[in-house]
Amino acid sequence: MAAGGRGSGRPAKKKGPSKGTGGQRRRSLEGRGATPPAEMRHWYKDKARAERVAREERGGGRRAAPTKGRRSEDAPEYIGGRNPVLEALQADVPANALYVAQRIDNDDRVRDSIKIAAERGIALLEVTRDKLDRLTEGAVHQGVALQIPAYDYAHPSELVDIAHDAAEPPLIVALDSVTDPRNLGAIARSATAFGAHGLLIPSRRSAGVTGGAWKTSAGTLATLRVARAANLTAALRDYRDAGLFVVGLDGAGDTDIGDAQLLTEPLVVVVGSEGKGLSRLVREQCDVVTRIPMHASAESLNAGVAAGVALYEVARHRRRQRLH
Repeated sequence: MAAGGRGSGRPAKKKGPSKGTGGQRRRSLEGRGATPPAEMRHWYKDKARAERVAREERGGGRRAAPTKGRRSEDAPEYIGGRNPVLEALQADVPANALYVAQRIDNDDRVRDSIKIAAERGIALLEVTRDKLDRLTEGAVHQGVALQIPAYDYAHPSELVDIAHDAAEPPLIVALDSVTDPRNLGAIARSATAFGAHGLLIPSRRSAGVTGGAWKTSAGTLATLRVARAANLTAALRDYRDAGLFVVGLDGAGDTDIGDAQLLTEPLVVVVGSEGKGLSRLVREQCDVVTRIPMHASAESLNAGVAAGVALYEVARHRRRQRLH
């Protein structure tokens, strides 16, 4: 009887690998590689979009803005956000178009914005949220954005003419190295509140009248003229030649703003940046450099707050002079 046959009671020999199967066995042991990151999975974009929309509707924090190229000076600006857009339209801010996201969750602000835009003949465009993200450069827009044309800056001498036409002593606010548009917008609000006749900014190393400035100004930039000078020092010198006094505002000043003797005169108030204060050349053009007295625990105020305090002091001195 042949050994190892069926029914012999002995275990059969294990069959060895057949020819050509080695590669298949090796591949079965290799695995499928590393787990792909979340952003490569099919569900990631839908989830990220849902979270973004929910965050916007809650008025959540800012998204990281995409890298920006150099903006052309005649390029339009965009104001994003339901309250800022409505405030800008109510203040008659010049506008070219109102962008509204598709399938937006309407509320009174959106409806009022659409109504005002229609009454003023402003183009109404329905776009995707991705388009709005690009237009507003990553800012929280809550589904609406207003396109405004590039700002038409005045000549520095125009600001003096505005004061003369109003039969008032000129009050001009000049900004030295203030680079945050939100500070410019806040200063515009204070300047309007306390009777200034305009803002003067340098054309380089300074914030301009951008969408961010319009947004913070709450519409006051629609009535307050902004002039731009190629050389701030030369413009201040021209103002002095025209009979205006120049008062600098700097934490290192030697006179308290409330004690300055020139506040009722034709005046230019120069606001320096929070970190560096007034530049040396601008300081040399000042008739007096003042400071805001503060508690020692506070190192400084930002430019917007400092300008508001200084302009209040100017308005208080001028009102007191009129009463006497």
